[in-house]
Amino acid sequence: MAYVHEQEAARPGAVETVGALLQAEGAKGHPYIASQIFARGREASRDLADAVHLLSSLHGGGAGVIDQARGRTAAGPVRGWLDAATEGFAAERAYLMRVVVAAGPLPSTPGQARCEAAVAGQRHALDMLGRSDRAGCALGAAVALVLDWRAIRTVVDAAAQRFGVALVPPALPSPRRTMAAVADAVAEAPVDRAMMFGAQQLLIQHRGLWGLLEARAEARNGVGP
Repeated sequence: MAYVHEQEAARPGAVETVGALLQAEGAKGHPYIASQIFARGREASRDLADAVHLLSSLHGGGAGVIDQARGRTAAGPVRGWLDAATEGFAAERAYLMRVVVAAGPLPSTPGQARCEAAVAGQRHALDMLGRSDRAGCALGAAVALVLDWRAIRTVVDAAAQRFGVALVPPALPSPRRTMAAVADAVAEAPVDRAMMFGAQQLLIQHRGLWGLLEARAEARNGVGP
């Protein structure tokens, strides 16, 4: 029994685990989102337009994982964070859609039907996370989205500048407040494993999108098999 307690004590906390997940799997570390999309010369406009269009396909619709997590959370500190995150993401979504309109049509790219099917699959996966009956799963996905959006926002801002849309201040809760919400959630109930699962699955879907964007850029430039 003492050994079990030592193992539990040695396990990293939820806040540390979320931070490690973002470091390993977040958009900030993906080569295409972190640097390649900004260094493609005359192709940058098409690549940025492609990025905001696909982001809007994934996150530009109605109720997403943040809204769904909010609907499953009772009043308290975590619900307060979710209220702020819901309001903030609505503002981020509106900003994204203004950039999409300014960017014009989706760039013509080989394999468009496969792309649409892939994004539809990602949307479905996110919807399943948001609707999960496993306590903490939707909240973990919401936390990962809020934290990962900081890196995604650099792409949206770059597209806004490229297409003449006025920049707006970030509207989502700060990382400090978000990590405090994680700590509050695991203090209230043993949901850390479910939260980590939700967060990891959200980041997996995002990385799939970054890989898809990279492949589409290569296809437009005639790179690859």
